[in-house]
Amino acid sequence: MTRFALTIEFDGGPFCGLQRQDNAPSVQQSIEDAAKRLTGEKVTLHSAGRTDSGVHALAMRSHFDIDKPFEPFRLMEALNAHLRPEPVAITHCEIRPEDWHARFSCVGRSYEYRIRNRRAPLTLEKGRAWHIARPLDADAMHEAAQALVGQHDFTTFRSAHCQAADPVKTLDTLDVSREGDAVIIRAAARSFLHHQVRSMVGCLSLVGQGTWRVKQVGEALAAQDRAALGLNAPPQGLYFVAARYADDQQENSK
Repeated sequence: MTRFALTIEFDGGPFCGLQRQDNAPSVQQSIEDAAKRLTGEKVTLHSAGRTDSGVHALAMRSHFDIDKPFEPFRLMEALNAHLRPEPVAITHCEIRPEDWHARFSCVGRSYEYRIRNRRAPLTLEKGRAWHIARPLDADAMHEAAQALVGQHDFTTFRSAHCQAADPVKTLDTLDVSREGDAVIIRAAARSFLHHQVRSMVGCLSLVGQGTWRVKQVGEALAAQDRAALGLNAPPQGLYFVAARYADDQQENSK
C-alpha cells in the first residue's frame, strides 16, 4: 500500500463542494471515481480543507492509498486523463510516508478572496469573483481586518452548522489590498471555522462601502454572536490557496 499526496486545482462552480455528498457531484467523488477506473481499487480521498459549493482551489493538498504500483508522475497523468472534461486537475503528485495525513499533518492553511470592484458586469470572471459595483475603500477594510488577527472567539464569524468543537482560532494574517479594480483579501491560519473567511470578508465589504465603521468589525467579533454578523460573502470569490506542512518547512529551509 502506497500513500500518494496530491495537489489539486479545481473550479468549484459545478460541484456541491470538495466533500462527497450523497446526491450531488463533488470533487472528492470525481477523483475517487477516476482512481477506481484507473486502478480497480476503491480509494478514499482525504484533504487538508473542506470547501462549500462554488468555492475554488488553487492548490488543495489531499492523499489516498493504493496497492497498485505507480510512479507519481504517471499516476498524475493518468488521473488527469480520467478526470477530463471535469474542471479538476492534479498539478503535483508524490509519495508520502504512511503517517503523513493531508488533514491532520497540516500546520497551516491559506485562502484568498477576490472581489472585482467596478460598475461593469463580470464576463471572464463570472462565477470566480464577487462583483461589487459600489466603490470600496480597501485601506479602511485592511484597517478593520487587523482587529481579527490573533487568537479570538470567532463565534460571530462561524456558520450555525459549523461542527468544530471550539470557536477559538488564531488568525495569523488578514490582509486587504487593491490591485486595479480588484480587491484581494488574503487570510492565513492553522485552521478555520466553517464560513469564517466568507463571514469576515462580508463584514469587511460593509466597511469598504461605508455602511459599517472601521471599529464595527471588532465590535462584531467581541459580541461572540452570529446575530452580530453583517454579511456572509458569496462562495464564488473564495479560493483555497495552499496547505503548509512541517516537512515542507524543513525542505524550504535547506
